[in-house]
Amino acid sequence: MSAPMTRRNLLGFFGLAALSLAAQPLLSEAAQAQPAPLPPTGTERRVERRVARTARRQNRRIRRVERRQMRREGRMARRAVRRQGRAIRRDIRQGM
Repeated sequence: MSAPMTRRNLLGFFGLAALSLAAQPLLSEAAQAQPAPLPPTGTERRVERRVARTARRQNRRIRRVERRQMRREGRMARRAVRRQGRAIRRDIRQGM
């Protein structure tokens, strides 16, 4: 059972059709090419170099501290071994 087509339904249908045809070009615009990025200015390059230099220095400091810590731990281990050896030899000399 379909309703009879009235003038109001017919105009509404044509209005929706016109609206959908008009909206398609607005919604599907062609993509625009993006402009090429500008090269960094002198100030920006200096800031980048300064940041990179600071990071390199910080990494050097960290590596230096780690090397010192490793040497310190190695010295402590070697001293402990020498102390144990001396204690063993002292006990042997004293007849224990």
